[in-house]
Amino acid sequence: MTGTTPSDSAAPRVSMVMPVHNGARWLEEAIASVLAQSFADFELILVDDASRDESPAIMTAAAARDPRVRYLRLDTNVGLPAALNHGFAQARGEFHSWTSDDNLLRPAMLERLLGVFAVQPEADIAYADFTLIDDQGNDLGRSRVGPVERLLHGNNIGACFLYRRDVSEALGGYDIGLFGVEDYDFWLRAAQRFTFAELHEDLYLYRKHGGSLTSKRADQIHALTALIVERALPDQLPPRSRSEILLGLALKSQRRWRFDLVRRALRAHPPSVAARLPALARWTLVVARNRMTA
Repeated sequence: MTGTTPSDSAAPRVSMVMPVHNGARWLEEAIASVLAQSFADFELILVDDASRDESPAIMTAAAARDPRVRYLRLDTNVGLPAALNHGFAQARGEFHSWTSDDNLLRPAMLERLLGVFAVQPEADIAYADFTLIDDQGNDLGRSRVGPVERLLHGNNIGACFLYRRDVSEALGGYDIGLFGVEDYDFWLRAAQRFTFAELHEDLYLYRKHGGSLTSKRADQIHALTALIVERALPDQLPPRSRSEILLGLALKSQRRWRFDLVRRALRAHPPSVAARLPALARWTLVVARNRMTA
């Protein structure tokens, strides 16, 4: 592992980590969006996860141009969660965040999220709305984040966030065995002990494209999502809520779904399953078609 060291001994207020593995296509634009922030007291830690394309050249050039940029090279490909952990192990800031090499920060993102902590000093994690874009950067619509109280029903924290260093340290980073849902797992664990604050401002651009990790590993992500949500279900959760969450997990998957999720939902609260029978019927037809064409 090799990397650049900061030229200034003063710790920045914010540490932004960007893990990169063969992400040259949009990398320069992604880096530029961080460097264009209206709040300037940050460090950008570029974690090169053993890239074999032009990404290393782009990252080393960025580090040479701007002293806020640090370049960390991993000799072997370790995957996104582990790359994040490597980056945050080097982070010096009071606040942490991370972004991807295909996504973009709006110029006021850090300023506005830091403003949440000024208004709500009890908050540990701030998160905001974002816009979905396609390969060409076309607007696909705004994604509105939801309350943390609904987190068991889906990852409604989204892609735009900032959290205190204490959160990173208390949770021990991201689970390297949960590649694809490492962020959702992080929020589920954080929700048990930290305070969240939502901001309904559009501060980020999230790119949806066929080459993204979410698109490539959809089936595995569904299975891992079921694992982490079931693990996070509190013992005192009302039967109806437990049934609705388990059934929702089953209905989100079209191929690698699990009948036992439906059975457990039925055992927890039969009326909730009965109310979703039309959706279950449609889901069964989709699953049957996919099995025939697989």
